[in-house]
Amino acid sequence: MRRVLMANRGEIAVRVIRACRLLGLESVAVYAEGDREAPHVGLADRAVALGGATPAESYLAVEALLAAARASGADAVHPGYGFLAERADFAAAVEGAGLVFVGPTAEVMAALGDKVAARRLAARVGVPVLPGVELAEGAAPPAAGLDYPLVVKAAAGGGGRGLRRVERPADLAPALEGARREALAAFGDGTVYLERWLPRARHVEVQVLGDGRGGLVHLGERECSIQRRHQKLLEESPSPAVSPALRRQLTEAALVLARAVGYRSAGTVEFLLDDAGRFYFLEVNTRLQVEHPVTEWVTGLDLVALQLRLAAGEALPLAQRDVSLAGHAIECRLVAEDPAAGFLPATGRVRALEWPTGPGVRVDAGIAPGSVVGSEYDSLLAKVSTWGETREAARRRMVEALRATTLLGVATVRDLHLALLEDPAFVAGETHIRFLDDRYAAWRPPAPAGRPALLAAAALARAAAPRAAVPGAAPSPWQTLGPFRLGEGR
Repeated sequence: MRRVLMANRGEIAVRVIRACRLLGLESVAVYAEGDREAPHVGLADRAVALGGATPAESYLAVEALLAAARASGADAVHPGYGFLAERADFAAAVEGAGLVFVGPTAEVMAALGDKVAARRLAARVGVPVLPGVELAEGAAPPAAGLDYPLVVKAAAGGGGRGLRRVERPADLAPALEGARREALAAFGDGTVYLERWLPRARHVEVQVLGDGRGGLVHLGERECSIQRRHQKLLEESPSPAVSPALRRQLTEAALVLARAVGYRSAGTVEFLLDDAGRFYFLEVNTRLQVEHPVTEWVTGLDLVALQLRLAAGEALPLAQRDVSLAGHAIECRLVAEDPAAGFLPATGRVRALEWPTGPGVRVDAGIAPGSVVGSEYDSLLAKVSTWGETREAARRRMVEALRATTLLGVATVRDLHLALLEDPAFVAGETHIRFLDDRYAAWRPPAPAGRPALLAAAALARAAAPRAAVPGAAPSPWQTLGPFRLGEGR
C-alpha cells in the first residue's frame, strides 16, 4: 500500500491525510466543486476533482470515486465516516476494482450493517438485546403485546434517520409510515423494526480493533449520552457511569460479537445502559467514529494509523495486555447550528478563526478562514478535545479551550457546550440520552456584552489583514498536541 485516496471531506479527510504522512504513505484528496479551496485539498499530496455540486454527484458517486483512484494511482481507499463509509456495496466495489478498502470486509459490513441481522447475531452469541419485534417491509405490527414507550428503527439506518419514538398505541401507525418513508429515501431500504424505548438510558460504546485473523482487542468505552436529534454532541472516555466490573462485562460482550464475524479494522459496538446498570446491544458501527479522539487520548494509540496498517495486511501489533487506559478525555463537537433560532442549521462564510492551543488540547477541523459553510453537508465543522489526569481536570481544560475558541461568520453550539460543562448534573456525571431535551430545550445563548463584541470586531479586522505567505506551506486547520504515533506517550 503506497497511496491512499480519502473518499470524504472535512475534518476526517484532514485526519486521515495526516495519518498517511506519519506512515510514509501518499495521500489523495477528492473534492466537489464547492470544496475546491477546502483545507483537505491543499493538505493532500494530490487532489482530484469529482465535479458536481451535491453529495450525490460527488462524494456519493461510486464510479467517480473509483475513476479518481485510477487517475491518481491510488491503491487503497479510506471512506472516513458518513457518506459511503458503511456501505457494503461500496466496499465490494473498491475490492472489485483491485484496491484495498480501509475497513472491514464487505461481507462483515453487510452482516453488521443491517441492524436486524446484527441484533439477531447479538442474541445468538449471548449479548443482551432489548425486547423488540421485527417487521418485514410493509408488514403491520402485532395488534397486541407491545410494551410502550417503544421506538421504530430503520434496519439500514443511522444518524437518527428512520427513527421514531412512540409513546402510545394510537401513534404507532403514523410513526411506522414516517420511519419507512424516511428510511427508504435515506438508505433505499424501508425495512423497520420495533424496540423497547429506555427514555433515561445512557449511550455507552466500546471501541474494538481486529485484524480479521484472530487478533482482537478493545480500547475501553466512551460515553455518548449528550445528543440532539439522536446526533451525538459531546463524548468522553471513560464513562463516569461504568464501574470496573461493568467495564469487564461491556468489553467482553463487544469482543464476543466482533469475534463472531472475524472483525477487521476499527469498529464500535454500541450499548444502552439503564439506570439499574443493565446493558443492551444497540448496534455496530463498522467504521471509525467521529469521537475516536477521546479514545486516542486515553490509550495513546493512533486509531487511523492502525486502520491503515491492518488494511495493508499487518497483524494487530498489540495484545489486550498492551492496552492501558490513563486519565480522562472529553470531546465537544462544534456544529453549524444556531441555538438562538431553535438549533436550525446555520450557513455562512468563516470570517475569523482562532483555535485553542496548549498541553492536553487537540483540535480536529475541516474549515479555515474564508471557508463557506453551506447546507449540502453534515453540520460538523470541528471537534475540540481535551485530556486530563481526572475527569474534572479534562472538564476544566475544555472550558478554557472553548473560551479561547473564536469562530465568526457561522453560528455554532460553542456556548451551549460551555453551559453544559458547567451544569451541576454534568459535573456529577449524571446524564442520559434525553438530557438535552429535558434541560436545554428552551436554552438560548447569552447576549454578547460590550467586550466580546469589541473582541469579535478585532478578530474580524485581524482576519482581514494581509499575512505573509510561507513558501511551500499547505493550508492546515489543525493545531494539536494529540497522540498520533503508535507508542508515543500522551
